[in-house]
Amino acid sequence: MRALVAGEAGEPSDVLRLESRPVPTPETGQALIRVHATPIHASDLHVLRGRYGFAPEFPTVGGHMECVGRVAALGPDTEGRKIGERVVAAALPAVPGPPMAGTWQEYLAIDTRRLLTVPDHLSDSDACQLAVNPLTALLLVTHELDVQPGEWLLQTAAGSTVGRLVIQLARHLGIRTINVVRRRDAVEEIKALGGDEVICTEDENLLQRVAEIAGSAGVRKAIDCVAGQVGAQVSQALAPGGELVVYGALSTHRQTDPAALTIPLQARSVIYETKTVRGFWLNRWFGTASPEEALRALSQVRGLVADGVLSIPQGRPFPLEHFPEAVALAEAPARDSKPLFVFEDDREGDNG
Repeated sequence: MRALVAGEAGEPSDVLRLESRPVPTPETGQALIRVHATPIHASDLHVLRGRYGFAPEFPTVGGHMECVGRVAALGPDTEGRKIGERVVAAALPAVPGPPMAGTWQEYLAIDTRRLLTVPDHLSDSDACQLAVNPLTALLLVTHELDVQPGEWLLQTAAGSTVGRLVIQLARHLGIRTINVVRRRDAVEEIKALGGDEVICTEDENLLQRVAEIAGSAGVRKAIDCVAGQVGAQVSQALAPGGELVVYGALSTHRQTDPAALTIPLQARSVIYETKTVRGFWLNRWFGTASPEEALRALSQVRGLVADGVLSIPQGRPFPLEHFPEAVALAEAPARDSKPLFVFEDDREGDNG
C-alpha cells in the first residue's frame, strides 16, 4: 500500500516521502480500514514540524486526527463491526493502547472503539472532516462556554472553517455573534453566512466596535484563534467577569520559537475585572473525555451535518502523489477549500 511518511521532524515539503508499505494486519479488537479520504489540517503539518502539543516517533505516517473509509477486515475475536461498514476513524486518546496511526495511507489498523458509523448519503468530504472542526465548534459554544440563546458570542478568525461553523451553530441555537475578520472583502461574506455583526481589524477599532455593538451590558463570552495582540484586545473588550477561550494562534502561524506564542494580557483587566482566559485543545478534551462521551459528541456532530445545520466546505481532492501541492494549499492564505487525500475504491492494497 502507499503511505506518506516523514522520516524526521522538519518542513513537511522537505521531510515527506511517498513510500510503499505492507498492509497492516488488525489485531484483536481492531479493524482494518480501507481509507477513502483524509484531510490535511494545519495541525498535521505542525506535528511534522515538531511545534504541536505532542511529538510522534519518527519515521511516522502523516495525518493524526480523522479519516473516512470502510471496514476491510477484523482482527481475531473482534465483534461489533461488519465488513464493508462505512466508518469515521477518530483519534480518541481516551481509548487505551497506542495512539491512532497516521491516516495518510491506504489502509489503517485501528481499535474499533475509535470508529463511528456514518451513513452512505454523507459525502466522503463531509465524513472525513467530522471529528475536528465541527466538533471543535460544538464544544467551544456548548461545552466550554455554555452560550445561551440571546447572548452575544465574540469570535476571531470568523472566516476560518471553525469560525464559519460557529456562525451556523449559533444561528441554530439562537446565539448572536460578533465576528472579527482581517480583510474588508470578507465582511459581506460573513454577513451572508449569518453573522450578526462583523468587525474588520483592517480599518476598525475592535474595542470601540464591540462597545458600540453590545452596549452597556457588554460581551461576556468569546473564543479566539489568533492570539497575539488580537487575542489580547478580545480579552480587553470583554465585560467584567467575561470568559475567553483560546483555541489557536494564527498570528504566530509559522513561528517555531515557543516564546513567540504569546497573548499580552493587561493585568488590570484580568485582576480588577476578574476575567478568565483559558485554552482549549481538542486532543486534550479527547484525552479527558470517556470514549463513550467522545462518541456521543461525534454522533451529535454527525446529526447536525446530516440534517444540514452545519455545512462543511467541500474539500479539494488530491492523490497522495500530489502531496507537495496539497500541503502548500493547506496553508495558503484565503483558500476556499481544505485539501483532502483521496484513494480510489478499486485500487487493491499490495504487500510491498
